[in-house]
Amino acid sequence: MALVLSAPPRVSVTLVLLLSVLRLAAGGKLLVVPADGSHWLSMREVLDGLSRKGHEIVVIAPETNLYIRPSKSFVLKLYPVPLKLEELHENLQAFILTSMEEGSFLGRFYNAFQSWRTLSDLAVSGCAQLLYNKELVQYLEESKFDALFTDPVLPCGQILAEHLSLPSIFHFRGTPCGLDFEATQCPNPPSYVPRVFSDLTDRMNFFQRVKNLMLDFPFYFFCDFVFQSHAKLASEFLQRDVTMLDLFRQASIWLMRFDFVLDYPRPLMPNMIYVGGINCAHKKLPQEFEAIVNASGEHGIIVFSLGSMVSEIPMKKAKEIADALGSVPQTVLWRYTGEVPPNLPKNVKLLKWLPQNDLLAHPKTRAFITHGGSHGIYEGICNAVPMLVMPLFGDQMDNAKRVESRGAGLTLNILEMTSKDISTALKAVINDKKYKENVQRLSDLHLDRPIHPLDLAVHWVEFVMRHKGAPHLRPAAHDLNWIQYHSLDVIAFLLAVVLLSLFISLKCCLFCCRRCCCKKGRTRKPIKSKSH
Repeated sequence: MALVLSAPPRVSVTLVLLLSVLRLAAGGKLLVVPADGSHWLSMREVLDGLSRKGHEIVVIAPETNLYIRPSKSFVLKLYPVPLKLEELHENLQAFILTSMEEGSFLGRFYNAFQSWRTLSDLAVSGCAQLLYNKELVQYLEESKFDALFTDPVLPCGQILAEHLSLPSIFHFRGTPCGLDFEATQCPNPPSYVPRVFSDLTDRMNFFQRVKNLMLDFPFYFFCDFVFQSHAKLASEFLQRDVTMLDLFRQASIWLMRFDFVLDYPRPLMPNMIYVGGINCAHKKLPQEFEAIVNASGEHGIIVFSLGSMVSEIPMKKAKEIADALGSVPQTVLWRYTGEVPPNLPKNVKLLKWLPQNDLLAHPKTRAFITHGGSHGIYEGICNAVPMLVMPLFGDQMDNAKRVESRGAGLTLNILEMTSKDISTALKAVINDKKYKENVQRLSDLHLDRPIHPLDLAVHWVEFVMRHKGAPHLRPAAHDLNWIQYHSLDVIAFLLAVVLLSLFISLKCCLFCCRRCCCKKGRTRKPIKSKSH
């Protein structure tokens, strides 16, 4: 007869409490300074994972934001900013609409420039409100955090990390001018690493390599334009002259939302960790969406979203899209909150919100129409759904190029596309088996890994918290100036040695030649003339 030992209830409760205390004691304390929008949606997945490991997390964000809401996973500290939510939406919408406006290139460039400058000014203003909030900063100074987790697309977090002397972890897709690879001192050869906004792949012909190389020059000025105001604010707040390059170089770990399944193979530094696809976990569909999908019949559904920040598009463009969507037999779930186009077909359902990843995971989903944000692209790859990409701005053009070059979908220019173009491309993506086969292959490769990217991200954040940084991964290149890094001083020295050696050798040869000539002249006997 087996002997069963059961602990008294009080002992069990005490044991559970002790284990809970030990778990909390093992946890660290993390400060988070996020960026809003889709950037936050990716970062939140990592915070949830860290919270499950018992870490204490404090998120600081402006009162006016799009998606940052209280959660059981973290403590949310809000600070006031002189901006209303309506103004934020208006400025974002104005910036997005410039990418859809028709007209001359110079006109659209000027409008985009003005919108970008407005958003940049708002970001700097919000950052100043945080840095000079004495009560909040004092609380952060007294809280004794182990590390700071931030998205450097808004450099405010790194400025705060410098002030608090905290090791920092970056979590982002990239900067608009390639500052990330310059700051990490990562090899970035233009012969096969396409620059942002270049619309190039890693297989370039001669003239494409010329274009790629030439893009490096304006990027130096573009980086100054993008981050100049932040650099000025950082210098004033930290009371020393700093550049964005100086600040970015201090990051311990760079968690980058890339994966070589989508992005082109290239060199990496030891502190650069690729975590593309951390947002691929899906849940069961809500009942109302399950009913829509089941009612679609054998043709299935198409998921259509131009991103969380796009609330409306020009009516002319909306009509063209509606016409095209009416030409396919699938039920289209379109996330759209703008004015309803008058020609909206019966097979299209407009929704203010949809569970995008959960819908993409459903076996009856036939295609995904997307703006090309990295969040959605990886969801499409994870769930093996062919894509029709309509990029609007930023890295979306590059993401679209990568999807197309991998054979996982097609790309349309949102300014030039017609109803016929959309219809033709959509039917090709759905009916041509090669797109499904290619995206399925990408999905299989992406999911076949020894550790999930979310677990990888959580591990490296914990690593920095435990070890107070990761200085052993920091390359010595950060301590070299531009001349030393490219060995120009060594080349100049060796060239000087070679030239000096040649000069001395030449002088020696000339000296020997003169000596030989002089000796011959002295030993030669004079010829006496015969006298008559």
